[in-house]
Amino acid sequence: MKLKRLASMQPYFFPYLGYWQLIAAVDCFELFDNAQYIDRGWVNRNRILKPGGGWRYIHAPVARHPFTTAIRNVRTTPSPVWKTRIVNQLADYRTKAPFFAETMELVESALFGGQEPTIGALNCRIVRQVCKALSIRSEIVISSDYHFDYRTIPDRGDRTLAMVQNMGATEFINPANGISLLDPDEFCRRGIKLSALQPPAIAYPQAGDPFEPSLSIIDVLMFNGIAGTSRLASASTVVPVAHRMVQVRQLDCV
Repeated sequence: MKLKRLASMQPYFFPYLGYWQLIAAVDCFELFDNAQYIDRGWVNRNRILKPGGGWRYIHAPVARHPFTTAIRNVRTTPSPVWKTRIVNQLADYRTKAPFFAETMELVESALFGGQEPTIGALNCRIVRQVCKALSIRSEIVISSDYHFDYRTIPDRGDRTLAMVQNMGATEFINPANGISLLDPDEFCRRGIKLSALQPPAIAYPQAGDPFEPSLSIIDVLMFNGIAGTSRLASASTVVPVAHRMVQVRQLDCV
């Protein structure tokens, strides 16, 4: 595989708008399901508006598993009751969200459209389905399909660099708030351009005051619709990350 722009994130559950802005900014987006599942993270839950103000969680329950289990192996609770519970929670948007109907059609299709036994597989399908709805044409790949073993690389930045090399990318784009974990000089030595995604501050008409930022993409869809959310997903800037070295093997990394 020879790529230009690559980004990688864990497969999250109906993640926030910035996640989709990152996908829209690259040629290929890797869902890193090899990562260890972290309890109380974003892999099996996200946030929506709470009736009366503030926010609350929607939650996909998972079965008991060893602490070190990778996301790809964490099983969801087999009963579909939790999916119906999420649908019932979202019913609170009915009287205040102008795009309730089209959003619920997409969400219900994403939740009930498959029989994936693990949270990783479910999230991967959700990401692909929402990307299709938003007309995001980036290729979506799953890290475990490539069988690369990163367990012997203890440093997170080194693992990311190894992943980018294994995928054959020439540029890696990371959210700006995570750039400090990476070494721009080392990327440059390997002939890889490192860039940061800088999304603008976005506030949209939302029921209630004050505005609740960084909620699930479901909230964005409820108040902006599929067309409006698609436009918001493309509203970000990619900025090259400057490296400290004046010259590295004659490579122009910025």
